[in-house]
Amino acid sequence: MEWQPNFDGTLEEPKVLPARLPNILLNGTTGIAVGMATDIPPHNLREVASACIRLLESPKATVEELCEHVRGPDFPTEAEIISSREELLAIYRTGSGSLRARARYEMEEGTIVITALPYQVSGSKVLEQIAAQMQAKKLPMLEDLRDESDHENPTRLVLVPRSRRVDVEQLMSHLFATTDLERSYRVNINLIGLDGRPQVKDLRRLLTEWLRFRTETVRRRLEHRLARVLERLHQLDGLLIAFLNLDEVIRIIRTEDEPRPVLMSRFALTGAQADYILDTRLRQLARLEEMKLRAEQERLQEERAELEGTLGSPRRLKGLIRREIQRDAEEYGDERRSPLVEREAARPLSEAELVPSDPVTAILSEKGWIRLAKGHDVDPEGLNYRSGDGFLAAASGRSNQQVVLLDSTGRSYSIPAHTLPSARGFGEPLSGRLNPPDGALFRAVMLGPPEQLWLLASDAGYGFMAALEDLHARSRSGKAVLSLPERAEVLQPAPVSDPATDEVAVLSNEGRLLIFPLSQLARLPRGKGLKLLNIPAARASAREEYLIGCKVLPQGASLRLQAGQRHMTLRPADLEGYRGERGRRGALLPRGLRRVTRMCVLVEEGD
Repeated sequence: MEWQPNFDGTLEEPKVLPARLPNILLNGTTGIAVGMATDIPPHNLREVASACIRLLESPKATVEELCEHVRGPDFPTEAEIISSREELLAIYRTGSGSLRARARYEMEEGTIVITALPYQVSGSKVLEQIAAQMQAKKLPMLEDLRDESDHENPTRLVLVPRSRRVDVEQLMSHLFATTDLERSYRVNINLIGLDGRPQVKDLRRLLTEWLRFRTETVRRRLEHRLARVLERLHQLDGLLIAFLNLDEVIRIIRTEDEPRPVLMSRFALTGAQADYILDTRLRQLARLEEMKLRAEQERLQEERAELEGTLGSPRRLKGLIRREIQRDAEEYGDERRSPLVEREAARPLSEAELVPSDPVTAILSEKGWIRLAKGHDVDPEGLNYRSGDGFLAAASGRSNQQVVLLDSTGRSYSIPAHTLPSARGFGEPLSGRLNPPDGALFRAVMLGPPEQLWLLASDAGYGFMAALEDLHARSRSGKAVLSLPERAEVLQPAPVSDPATDEVAVLSNEGRLLIFPLSQLARLPRGKGLKLLNIPAARASAREEYLIGCKVLPQGASLRLQAGQRHMTLRPADLEGYRGERGRRGALLPRGLRRVTRMCVLVEEGD
């Protein structure tokens, strides 16, 4: 062992402390210096020892082959390492990268029990992070949480879902993404090598250098031991000579003023042997001691032969190192604690997914005020409105959906439903939230799942189907959806039940009614659409004829028409006379119902 002065030069200290295993990998380390840093995660002792033996026996082994033994870091906690095999291989190939560890949980009687946390993550901090989201009403699906950790269960965090309908995997994925239940660890295997310089090393180079260091350490240990054995054998050789000439040795010691040189010349002893004889107590020169000395001499001679044989044979030296590594792995090693489970990246829930999914009805007034009522059994026309204002349109859906609005220019806008004011008041003007073109008025409201199809139409007689998600707009200024011919106006959109079986009923101000299959219409994200009813161009441009209604008829539905005090309900059988192909002229209604003021669809109970 080489020694060097300590920090103040008053003592000597070892330059290095040799280890029987690569502790830099086993314990890991984190540090920062001037212009460099290191982050080495801990590893499993048995895996690292196995990799060392593999490299010792096959010096040309690749990083991939060594990773058959070192499968990844092994933290003290039992959280899962979820990085992919390719990501871990990249870390060991380059010496740098990152990995992710995720908490483990299990279900117990409807509750979520977290049983293991990532390394260096505090359970109390995790609970604080979850509680903060609950207080901010961003976790409506979670009812309660508590810490039940104790001596028997060092980690036991209990989360109580609001109901058994909660998607636990989706909830935990959100918590993994937004709390320390999932944590990323930086890896930078930067260390000082045998050349005394810091360098980022891959797994093979690191273990190769350690094995070279370990080999030199074992060699020096054996050489040191051999020197001690040879020294002791040398002393025993001189002592046995003294036993054979004990009387003469005693006489020389008693009579000579300087017995050391006399002993050396008389018995051909070295100075070390003469000194050892002179330092030996007289009682140790008894006959029984001679037997002990000869037994010790024989044992040391065997040890010398073993040491010289090992030092003289690289193969035997390598075998000794391998046996020592195996013995330490068996004595101190244990099973892997951090399981390697490749999983997809956690995904936080969107704002819409975090909002409770309650039935609601969006209500739009004639002056562009909007509000949200709970439930679907709402009479929007019976609500109170501001003076000079009244009901215009309503749509039913869920509170976690987007309310889509259509203005008089054909532009669409979207607002999260849960952000709208309650229907207990008058609501709020849309002009405060949206920026429609000058003079534009809001004409329609839609609400439903993103994939829901709606029929959009203008009173010029054109229309198309569009999914509600195609109408969502990110900006306050909305986006152009329905192209309107000159002087045309937007009709109320109609929700589609089944595109394959639904029909479309269009009615003009002259009492012409046409019913055709909805499947004859195209689905478009935007545009003017296809012709619904054939209105002569001259009459359309002069606004002499235009559509006053456009409804979607589910299979088996009836159509109710009202013209002033007159009304008529067309049953499914009665509609046959008005059916035709899209774009036809349609059939005239009875004379007394040609000025229809209201048209609604009736669906029989149970249909």
